[in-house]
Amino acid sequence: MANKHIDQATGTETVGHEWDGIQELDTPLPRWWLLTFYATILFAIGYVIAYPAIPLGDHATPGLLGWTSRGQLAKETSSAGADRKPVLDALAAIAIEDLPKHPELMSQAIAGGKAAFKVNCVQCHGSGAAGSIGYPNLNDDDWLWGGNLVEIQTTITHGIRYPGDPLTHMSMMPNFGADKILTPAQVQDAASFVRSLSGIAPKGDAAARGAVLFATNCAVCHGPEGKGNRAVGAPNLSDKIWLYGGSQEQVVSSITNAHHGVMPAWGARLDPVTIKMLAAYVHSLGGGEDFAPTATNSGAADAGAAAPAASGGAAH
Repeated sequence: MANKHIDQATGTETVGHEWDGIQELDTPLPRWWLLTFYATILFAIGYVIAYPAIPLGDHATPGLLGWTSRGQLAKETSSAGADRKPVLDALAAIAIEDLPKHPELMSQAIAGGKAAFKVNCVQCHGSGAAGSIGYPNLNDDDWLWGGNLVEIQTTITHGIRYPGDPLTHMSMMPNFGADKILTPAQVQDAASFVRSLSGIAPKGDAAARGAVLFATNCAVCHGPEGKGNRAVGAPNLSDKIWLYGGSQEQVVSSITNAHHGVMPAWGARLDPVTIKMLAAYVHSLGGGEDFAPTATNSGAADAGAAAPAASGGAAH
C-alpha cells in the first residue's frame, strides 16, 4: 500500500508494484461490465434453483419448475404423434391394395416409409436402396417373390428364411459343388450355360454340356429357359441382373456353395402400419408392379430380401 501513488498522466492510482520501472494502473472496471457480471451471478443462482443442476450421484436436483429434457421430449413426441394420428389411423384402416386409389394417403405412406427405411433398411440395402453384392437393388423391376404392394408387404413382414416365422419365404438351393452333386468340371459347364442365358457368355461347347446339366438339375426350379419361378423364389437367370455377381468365377462359386441369405421378419419388430408404409416406399422406388395377374415363371426378384432364394446367386 505504501508503494501506491497517483499517476500524473492519468490521475489513476497504481496497484503498488512495478517491473523494471513499469507500474500498473488500478483502473476501475466499467460499470456496465460489473452490472453484467453481477447479473450472470444472479441468473446462475436462479437457474440452479429452478432447473435440474447439481449432480447427486445417479440424479440431479429436480429444480422448482420440475422441468426435464426427457419430459420435454416426451411432450414433443406426444404432440407429433397426435398430429400424425389421423394419417396413421387412415393407413391402418385401408387395405394396402387400395392405397393407390388414394393418392394423398399413398404419398404420406411413401414419406413415412422412406423415414422408416432409413432407420431399419439402409444397413443392408444402402441409403439409395441400390443394394450391393448379396443385398438386392430395390430400384429395379426384378423380383424374387413378387413386386406388387401385397407381395412386398408379405416379404417385409415374414422375411426370407427367417427362423421362428412359419410364414417366412423359404427355399434352399443345393450346394451342387460342395455336396458333390456335380463335379468341378460340371459346375464350370453349368456356369457357362447359365451365363449364356443372358447373353454375357458365348454358347460354346461348355455351355452345350451345361445345358444338359441344367435341364437335369436346375430346370425344375428355374424353368427350362431359366426364367425363374416365383412360387419357389427361383431367380430369372436369363436377364443380366446378378445378386452375387455374374462373372464365371462368381457364378461357379454360387453353384458350388449356394447362398442361403436371411432377411429379418420385420413383422416381429415393426407395427403393421410401419410395414405398410415401408411396402409403399419400396414399391415407389421404380420397380413396383401392379396387381395384374403375373405368370409364375416370371422374372426373379428382390422385394426386400437380403439374399436370393433357390438360385446359384444369379439374378435376385
